[in-house]
Amino acid sequence: MTSSISDWIWSERFWLPENVTWADLEQPPPGVEYPRIRHILYALPLAVIVFLLRLLFERLVAKPCAHILQIQSGVPRQAQSNAVLEKVFQSKACPDARQLEGLSKQLDWDERKIQRWFRVRRNQDRPSVQKKFCESMWRLTFYLGIFIYGIRHLWVSPWMWDTRKCWYNYPFQHQSSEQFIYYTAELAFYWSLMFSQFIDVKRKDFIIMLVHHLATIFLITFSYANNMLRVGTLVMCVHDASDIFLEAAKLANYAKYQRLCDGLFVVFSISFFFTRLVIYPFWVVYSVLVESWEIVGPYQSWWLLNGLLLVLQTLHIIWFYLITRIAIKAIFKGKVSKDDRSDVESSSDEEIYSSSSKTPSQTLKPRNISHTGNLNGGAHDH
Repeated sequence: MTSSISDWIWSERFWLPENVTWADLEQPPPGVEYPRIRHILYALPLAVIVFLLRLLFERLVAKPCAHILQIQSGVPRQAQSNAVLEKVFQSKACPDARQLEGLSKQLDWDERKIQRWFRVRRNQDRPSVQKKFCESMWRLTFYLGIFIYGIRHLWVSPWMWDTRKCWYNYPFQHQSSEQFIYYTAELAFYWSLMFSQFIDVKRKDFIIMLVHHLATIFLITFSYANNMLRVGTLVMCVHDASDIFLEAAKLANYAKYQRLCDGLFVVFSISFFFTRLVIYPFWVVYSVLVESWEIVGPYQSWWLLNGLLLVLQTLHIIWFYLITRIAIKAIFKGKVSKDDRSDVESSSDEEIYSSSSKTPSQTLKPRNISHTGNLNGGAHDH
C-alpha cells in the first residue's frame, strides 16, 4: 500500500518529460550533481536556525535601532475585566449593531461604552510599532542579503542573459552549490515565517499569509524536485527585488519619516511594476511557457507549473492596482494610507465598526502604509 502511494506521488509521467525516468537521474556523470528531493529537507532544521537568528537580530540589532529612532514598545491599555464581553470577543472581535444592543441590555451598559471596551480589547492583541519595526528590519535584511547573493550568482550564469539555456539538456542539468544554497535559504526563510505566525501576535491577514507561505514553499519545493532550478532562481530574484523597497518604506513609516516613507513607497511601486509586470511575464513566464515548449515539450508537471505562474501573474496585476492607488495618493496628497491589518485603532474607529454602510476605502486613515502588510508575502510568491 505504501509503495503504491509512493509510486503515485512520484510518478515519472507527472514529474519528468517523455523518455526520462528517475533511474536516468540516479547516476549523473562525474563532476555533475542533480537535485535530490531529500537534500531540500535540510531546509527544515535550517528554518529553526533562521528563526533563532531572527530573535537574536531583533533583540541585538533591530531593537537598539528602534530605541535610537525613539520608537517605543508602548504598553497597550488593558480592557476592564468582563467575562461576558470576553466570551463574545473570542467569537467576534467586532460585534454588529444587534449584538451591541443585546449586550447593552444584558450588562446595563451604554452601547458606546461597549464599543469602547471592544476597541481597547482589540488593541491589546495588536503588536506595538516597535515590534513591527523589528519584524520589518529583519525582513529587509534578509531580502537585501538574499537578493545580493542571488544577483551575484545569476550575473555570471548564461541563462540569465539567454533564458533558452534554462531548457537545453533539461532535466540533465548540473546543480551548483550556489543554487542549492539559494534554494535552501529561501525555503528555510519561508518555513520560519510560517512557524513564527503561530507564535507571533495574530493579525487580520493571518489566513492569507499562511496560505501564501504554504504556496511559496510548495512552488520552491516543486521546482527543486523536477530540477527547474535555473528558472526558479530567476523567479526568486525577480520577486526579492521590490520587497526590499517595501520593507524600507515600512521602516521609514514606523520611524515617522513620512516624506521618506512616501518616496520609498513610490520607488517600490515602480520597481514592482518593472519586476512583476514587465520582467516576470515577458522574460520568465515567456521562457517557461514558450521556450520550454519548443525545446523540451509539455508534460504533466509542466502544465501545473505554468498554471501556478499565471495565477501568480494575475495576483500581481491585482496587487499593482492597489499599490497604484496608494502611490498616487502619496504623490498628490503627500501621504501614504494606513496599514489596516495591525495598527492601533483610534476612538473614531468606533463609528467605523458600528456602521455597515461604509465601504473599505472610507475607513482608511492617513499617515501609514496601506495594504503593504498583505503584499509582504503576496509580493513574494515564487
